[in-house]
Amino acid sequence: MSRFPQVRMRRMREASVLRSLAQETRISISDFIYPIFVTHGRGVRNPIDPMPGMYQLSLDNLIPEIDEVVSLGIGAVLLFGLPASKDAEGTEAYEPSGIIQEAIRVIKQTAPDMLVITDVCLDEFTDHGHCGVIRNGRVDNDATLELLSRMAVCQAEAGADVVAPSAMMDGQVASIRTGLDSTGFENLPIMAYSAKYASSFYGPFRVAADSAPQFGDRRGYQMDIANSREAMREIQMDIDEGADIIMVKPALSYLDVISRAREAFGYPMAAYNVSGEYAMVKAATENEWIDGQRITLEILTSIKRAGADMIISYHAKEAARWLS
Repeated sequence: MSRFPQVRMRRMREASVLRSLAQETRISISDFIYPIFVTHGRGVRNPIDPMPGMYQLSLDNLIPEIDEVVSLGIGAVLLFGLPASKDAEGTEAYEPSGIIQEAIRVIKQTAPDMLVITDVCLDEFTDHGHCGVIRNGRVDNDATLELLSRMAVCQAEAGADVVAPSAMMDGQVASIRTGLDSTGFENLPIMAYSAKYASSFYGPFRVAADSAPQFGDRRGYQMDIANSREAMREIQMDIDEGADIIMVKPALSYLDVISRAREAFGYPMAAYNVSGEYAMVKAATENEWIDGQRITLEILTSIKRAGADMIISYHAKEAARWLS
């Protein structure tokens, strides 16, 4: 075996062109899915304090936002909605006039080719902030499935291209697949939040979506942060139930899970670069402790290197500018 000084790894690192030619992992604008928060009203562009650069947008302000996303070459968005009112069963989530459904129609009128992905979960729409129906003080898994299916069908009828169940209810993918197939949407894909951890990195999102639980927490249905074998079981179950895309969330602290899932499954894989990850980078950048651009691109590259095919990230717009 050849050894130093015959072998010098630095030979391929001296010139920038050589480094580029030998680069193993590349991120591109086509990898990104950009999350957007939509709300009722007009002229609303509310800054999300813990997520600098992100806003809650009314539908009239959604139009220029989509125009900008298109101009940057980003081809997909993920919608989250803030309802006009909340109740125990998240009724607006599955009404034709619900905020997500209205936003889908606006986007399709503005940019017909934009891929619109919709979050399928009740936490933004319930007055208790949990992801399902509450019975006897706890989330009732099976009672929630019907509502998630109704929500997904309602989004599909409004024009959604992909539905993304994130409630972490057992059987949610099968229930949604059955609902879609029985209403003529058998070709509409499901992006399953298959390995969604009960993470502390979601804090800023809960401000953005006004979705913090009003009692308890979500550890009874989201995954234990210490487990990776369990993630493989969750992903396999979603695949068996009809998922077309699998997801690991969060991304940065779970790169090992992304990598393990990439090796185990031959399915398209998404990773969610979540709000807490974004907020930390923004805070450190604003304090001039880090180079925000380099750190952001390094994080996104690490997610791609671990095995993600698509990256949901609040950094998507700025990353697209840097990469163009």
